[in-house]
Amino acid sequence: MSIFAAAMTGLGTGAISTVQVFGDSAQAVIRQVFKPKGAKHPTFTTGEVLVGAICEADRIIDQVTIGCEGPSTFAINCHGNPLIVEMITQLLLRRGAVLLTPEQFLAKTLMIQEPGNTIKVEAQLVQPKVKTLQGAKTVADQINAGLAQKARDWLGHMDEIALDTIKAEATRILQESQAAKLVIYGCTAVLAGPPNSGKSTLLNYLAGRQKSIVTDIEGTTRDWVEATCQVGPLFVTLIDTAGLVRELSWAEHTVEEAAQGKTIEILNRADLVLLVLDGSQPAEKFDDQIRERSAGKKVITVLNKSDLPAKFDINKLPGIFSNTVRIIAKEGTGIEELKETIQRTIRAAAFDVRQPVCFTARQENLLKQLTTAQSAEHAASIITELSSGPTTALA
Repeated sequence: MSIFAAAMTGLGTGAISTVQVFGDSAQAVIRQVFKPKGAKHPTFTTGEVLVGAICEADRIIDQVTIGCEGPSTFAINCHGNPLIVEMITQLLLRRGAVLLTPEQFLAKTLMIQEPGNTIKVEAQLVQPKVKTLQGAKTVADQINAGLAQKARDWLGHMDEIALDTIKAEATRILQESQAAKLVIYGCTAVLAGPPNSGKSTLLNYLAGRQKSIVTDIEGTTRDWVEATCQVGPLFVTLIDTAGLVRELSWAEHTVEEAAQGKTIEILNRADLVLLVLDGSQPAEKFDDQIRERSAGKKVITVLNKSDLPAKFDINKLPGIFSNTVRIIAKEGTGIEELKETIQRTIRAAAFDVRQPVCFTARQENLLKQLTTAQSAEHAASIITELSSGPTTALA
């Protein structure tokens, strides 16, 4: 016997909230707490809409309508007051219901509707989080082709495919998935570099509107500023950081240090670093702190102010900063080349939405396990879980 409930409407004072209830005990519990309007005895037929009240003993909690969505699935539509929603969900809990988040509820419902097709369920769950059309196509293509088809192929030919081949293909899928996840969920690009190098001007140009204050005063940006833009198949969140290089006076030490601390935090979680340098200034302005924080990241060195006499010797740049683009941010010169370089660096320039990729942490973890499988039987067990195991959205 089971019953699950979830408040599907966000907390707030909206006019209507919905509490979803399903499970083989759902109808029995609804009959216990629902008092229909009038003398008509409800049949709870699929498609029927019932009007009445949710009650505990003789106390009415709220006047509601109940939509009978299936033999064991019901939608209680109540007033949007969060206290009313809480009272109804607590009443259901006392009747034996398990309270789920909306995502868990949707995942459980989909798993019932699509038994043995976990990849399809996960694709439906992530679709609301997808940032671009290419990302939506990528996820959709994993259902009947892509990752699902690859898993079927593996399981259907376990006696014919060498274990090393399966492990190599899993490794390749993991590699391709790095770019896929950025296409699906978006990319965070941090604009870092010395003060007054043109980071704010570049962000404003890419965003198509002014988000950062731009002046000739060094270090104007003391906090991070965020904007978004589309770069080919990528939805890019741009973050303009406070300058990392500056001598601090006693009076401004606290404010500036806090801004730089935030910059370092943002750099640590960036998918891409756009290191903006003033090409008209000598390389000595380049700071070791930027070098340390960018290690292991995808980096594009953007040499701004290329209309001025060049004083920055790019040959002095460390190897990780050798991927360079010259621009004039205030005029937009070189921006298209920069966009192309971003796509190429992220490996999204020639991204094939039909290739097998993983798009959830569960899938990624199982594919990593597959790359170290010790036997065909072990590999088959991992692939079976990939195809039809429980989704972690239910955890």
